[in-house]
Amino acid sequence: MTETDLTLEELNNENEQLKNDNAALKKGNSKAVKKFMQEQSLKPYQAELIKMQKYLEENGKRMVILFEGRDASGKGGTIRRVTRYMNEKHYRIVALGKPTEEQKTQWFFQKYINHLPAGGEQVLFDRSWYNRAMVEPVFGFCTDQEYKNFMKGVTGFEKDLVRQGTILVKLYFSVTREEQARRFNRRKTDPLRQWKLSEVDVQAQERWDDFTNVKYEMLKKTHTAAAPWTIIRSNDKHQARLNAMKTILNSVPYERLDPELDFVPNSKIVYSGAHEIEIMEAQRLREGKFVT
Repeated sequence: MTETDLTLEELNNENEQLKNDNAALKKGNSKAVKKFMQEQSLKPYQAELIKMQKYLEENGKRMVILFEGRDASGKGGTIRRVTRYMNEKHYRIVALGKPTEEQKTQWFFQKYINHLPAGGEQVLFDRSWYNRAMVEPVFGFCTDQEYKNFMKGVTGFEKDLVRQGTILVKLYFSVTREEQARRFNRRKTDPLRQWKLSEVDVQAQERWDDFTNVKYEMLKKTHTAAAPWTIIRSNDKHQARLNAMKTILNSVPYERLDPELDFVPNSKIVYSGAHEIEIMEAQRLREGKFVT
């Protein structure tokens, strides 16, 4: 299946879901009403994102947003809401697959550099170079030396991006083990979501502790003043989407479309990378291992 086919399938699935929601609304289905109201509540922030995009375009600013996190943590759904009403000419969503044989011989960051934005553009990475810090070491897709080289080099790479004017936003979506399992089970039984379930997903629960350990190392070594991490608690998909939008909007000094709108992230949903490290270290002291 090509990337275009996948996008069309997603759109068809979304349209079908909207039809179902509309039918349920007519029957007075409270769950559908709640979902409709949640989507409506995002629209003022989606309008702000259009205004922000216009600012980037007019001022020739470059913006990169990294969406990281475990499988089924809500990255894709958030990206779709963030970009839903944006001008497609000035943003790109990048979700790279397995490296080609040629790419394997290149400098690791080279394939990502090819997708970085020009002035006035935004690029949203649905998983990014941090695959080398999370997925690859857990599944043995890279050597120990390749992992160590990445962890040593990534902070300098990001510092240089920021120093030369790129607005870099690093979002990590944090979902609990129980919620991830629930979402995987839904993918298994829902014909509209089965395509999302991969072999890596199947092993994600079994390797939960391994992913938690590399998450801690990643945050510990790559949360920097130049390129900090923002943690989004994503068990509640709506709150994750809303607060991710607020975080993105707060990273750009554009003139607000509606200054009366609440732009303050929910402190129960959004954490700094430094605070997440403190939480994880406290868990390890208290329970003998990481939990988050």
